[in-house]
Amino acid sequence: MTLSVLSIAYPFAPVGPHAVGGSEQILSHLDRELVATGNTSLVIACEGSETQGRLFPSPLPKDSELNEANQRAFQCRFQAVINQVLSAHSVDLVHMHGLDFWAYTISSNVPVLVTLHLPITWYPSDIAKRCPSNRHLQSVSETQRATFPPELRDSQVIPNGVEIPPFPDTTKSNFAIAMGRICPEKNLHAALEAGTLAQTTVLLAGQVFPYEAHQQYFCEKVVPLLGKHRFLGPVVPPRKEQLLAQAKCLLHPTLAPETSSLVAMEAMAAGTPVIAFRSGALTEIVEDGVTGFLVNSIEEMAQAIRKVDAISPRVCWEAANRRFSKERMVQQYFRLYRNLLATDAREQRCA
Repeated sequence: MTLSVLSIAYPFAPVGPHAVGGSEQILSHLDRELVATGNTSLVIACEGSETQGRLFPSPLPKDSELNEANQRAFQCRFQAVINQVLSAHSVDLVHMHGLDFWAYTISSNVPVLVTLHLPITWYPSDIAKRCPSNRHLQSVSETQRATFPPELRDSQVIPNGVEIPPFPDTTKSNFAIAMGRICPEKNLHAALEAGTLAQTTVLLAGQVFPYEAHQQYFCEKVVPLLGKHRFLGPVVPPRKEQLLAQAKCLLHPTLAPETSSLVAMEAMAAGTPVIAFRSGALTEIVEDGVTGFLVNSIEEMAQAIRKVDAISPRVCWEAANRRFSKERMVQQYFRLYRNLLATDAREQRCA
């Protein structure tokens, strides 16, 4: 049986091959695989998105910052696009990926899967009560699910996945790399400080978004440390893969309660060990002493850089291939889609 799936993105971040956010990347993987396997993929996302299935774009705000007033206005426009698509197209299942999924109304006639990509504290505290019976919440790691309120603890867990290239035939260079959004909670200046202590150059790749707190953090915390280190700005996937394969390690000093970490998975898929703070699901992803090191401070991160050559690139790649493949993730989602449809059909027969 072929499927017709409507994927609904967060309305303020583009999806596609160059997507920055984790939820946008996962949606893009599923969109491509739905089309590749002969299913129908419909996607509602902001303008500037690129999809393999049919895209229904919603406009983006023109302001450099998104305040509460115009955010609600654009959510209303986004709701109008959702209504138009559902009225004009036959959809088996809706898959919602946005932080603000609870703000939208979906017909009770179709099952809705909601992937909670972010920490549960980022959602309304009564999120379970806000969800009608046709909405099914799903988490992306066991660590994340353990933080859910009791009424959500039986939610399905589908860990994220990434492309696993062939084992790279690349000689490691004497630099470390750090990647991510340049903002306070990602704490990326700590990677530069650790590199300085370890006498290792750090390449920093990522985007500084036009939010005052992000730009202030970059100017005050990152720029003063860029003496022997380099800021690359955003990097597109081919360059990203090359840098990850060449780096001796990925530094991930995040302070956020990470629900997953695509960049850590991508590093291991490139045969590169990860040195990370013990934040959220990173303790699930990094096998301490096997695929990298889990550390508690900048000083410990520097010590780990000095001994990271003891970690085998081949072991990192094999672990990523076994645990984090995109194909494994896609098959789990497709299986969940069909299980939800079967459950919905049984409930309709019993009604």
